[in-house]
Amino acid sequence: MKLSVLFQACVLYILLLSSLFSQTGVYDSGGSLMHEQAAYDVTFYNLDLFVNPADSSIQGSVLIDAKIVQPIDRFVVDLDTLLSIQGITEINADGGQQLHKFIRDAGKIWITLNTTRQPGENISIKIEYGGYPLIALRPPWTGGFQWDETEDGSPWIATSCQGEGADIWWPVKDHVSDEPDSMRISIRIPSPLFCASNGRLESQVDNNDGTITYNWFVSNPINTYNVALNIAPYKLIDTVYTSVAGDKFPVMFWVLPEDYDKGRKFFAEILEHIRFFEDHLGPYPFRADKYGVVQTPHLGMEHQTIVAYGANFNNGAMTGGRDWGFDALHHHEFSHEWWGNLVTCSDWKDMWLHEGFGTYMQALYVEERDGIEKYHEFMKVNMHFGNNYPVAPLESKTGKEIGRSPVYTKGAWFLHILRHVIGDDAFNVALRRMAYPDPEMESVTDGMQTRFASSDDFLSIAEQVSGMQLDWLFNIYLHQPKLPKLDINLEENALNLKWNTPDNLPFPIPLDILSGNTISKVVVPSEGLEIPIDGNDTPFIDPDNWVLFEPSALDSAKFYIKAGRYEDAYKAYDLAMIADQKNKAVQNMIRHLEFVQSNQSAGSTDYKRFEGKYRLFRNYSLSVTLYEDGLYLIGGMSGKTKLYPISSSKFVSPDSETIFEFVMDEDDNVKELAMGRRSAEKIRE
Repeated sequence: MKLSVLFQACVLYILLLSSLFSQTGVYDSGGSLMHEQAAYDVTFYNLDLFVNPADSSIQGSVLIDAKIVQPIDRFVVDLDTLLSIQGITEINADGGQQLHKFIRDAGKIWITLNTTRQPGENISIKIEYGGYPLIALRPPWTGGFQWDETEDGSPWIATSCQGEGADIWWPVKDHVSDEPDSMRISIRIPSPLFCASNGRLESQVDNNDGTITYNWFVSNPINTYNVALNIAPYKLIDTVYTSVAGDKFPVMFWVLPEDYDKGRKFFAEILEHIRFFEDHLGPYPFRADKYGVVQTPHLGMEHQTIVAYGANFNNGAMTGGRDWGFDALHHHEFSHEWWGNLVTCSDWKDMWLHEGFGTYMQALYVEERDGIEKYHEFMKVNMHFGNNYPVAPLESKTGKEIGRSPVYTKGAWFLHILRHVIGDDAFNVALRRMAYPDPEMESVTDGMQTRFASSDDFLSIAEQVSGMQLDWLFNIYLHQPKLPKLDINLEENALNLKWNTPDNLPFPIPLDILSGNTISKVVVPSEGLEIPIDGNDTPFIDPDNWVLFEPSALDSAKFYIKAGRYEDAYKAYDLAMIADQKNKAVQNMIRHLEFVQSNQSAGSTDYKRFEGKYRLFRNYSLSVTLYEDGLYLIGGMSGKTKLYPISSSKFVSPDSETIFEFVMDEDDNVKELAMGRRSAEKIRE
């Protein structure tokens, strides 16, 4: 008997080791799906939970209904190790219950089934659990429970978990590729608090013990990271909206009592955003449930039918303080009802379908409100990002891995470029067909309208509606990180252009050339192109910034600056300005050259006092370090950025339009680092 037990333990240990390389970290989500989880498809979750603000604990159960698609004898789900399990039971078809043994390993629950389950069989597993869930330290960028308070001291509770996955607070198959067909969410909380969650509120039950249970039902498939609880003494603002599809659905905004008047004023903008998205993309997808917005203590998140809104009615809360004339936070999160919830990537490698599309919808809204020039200004402001990781890598990625990629801004820029290549009419059709490939699906509300999609799906749609071959465009901008470089040589009566692309990828993109008052469109072949020009006019390449590329002259300028060859650097920057005459980063570097040439004694030894840590916001700081070759800013999107002086306290970077200014206090000590609309306070050692 002892040998048998030992043998079984060894076999299980080997199985666990064999799955190690396909497992994702406890506080990460997605990636390659292990066999034991790929072997079943979740059809329904029933989450039944008591949330206790008195001690920040949760207690309850999850019922998982699933269909077996490959033979398995172990059922594996995910749950944070901070939460304990009281028992796991299988519910048989006749209502009988069977207790199952389980082993916990690195965020996985391995449930032993008594027999091998066959494809086509159904299984129902109930997991009773509870404890003290992960506290979100910087929500929504770091997920978990947020236990906050309203002005009068009432509990104000919210969940967010996109990066880490839903398993940080309930047992779940934590992978973006598996959505339940429907879900029930029953939340018991102290009276008189209200719980706003996904789907429709079926009932609320007074338990006669000082608590109320709110029963929500989600009738459509839902991403598990989008399941959310929002608990506070909310007041409701609501109406019934008539969709472009002709049917009606409820629109609801749960707001804190102290912000009720602000909420009523803001409600009109919510309805205006619905109008815009329906006009461009088709009907709001979840009309069978509702469209809900709820005020949260964190900035925001795209929780399906219950969008989290924490911008505090500040239009610039999401845009670094820039007010584009509308609430950018709500507009972006609402966009995910189409890009993310209606259309969902089945692997995080295609996350740009959520975030890039959502970001670009703001550009279209700016254009609709304020015209094409403002649209180009919006795109220009959102032009700065790292090019170290591909937007849409070809291999599977976890949530944290894809977080390194510029899926928001560079993803939006890809759509901007695609619009230039295929034209407005084809582009607008491609957007709508990406949301609803079949126009008949626009009238469907039972869940069949939702689907998983990939970058290749969008490529097929764009090629179909435009009649063009576009894989070269996707390969250049999405599937590898580096930008194409353009070699520019300006002679007296000719402009010579030649592309230098990563891995010599083809790049037959149309380029606008402005010479005098005339714009001509050219395609530069692989061998290069000579364009005759009037020697009296300075030509400009891509004057409206439709194409994303780097002038090779910028590399030359960096080399010349490092070598102290400032006159050559000036000439290189002049060539770069032909490609982008409004490039403030280039203009700033010219200011640096002027400063250095007029202040030859200004060396790096003057900048020792700028070293140290700077707090950008709670739990996140930047570092300034002086190296042999100059001053560097460490942290943020670029990781490590060299700073070039333009005065005794102001610096610039060749890759950013931002002016970095070290602000002094009355004693001439460094107080903060100002960076455009943001500033970081220096941390005293």
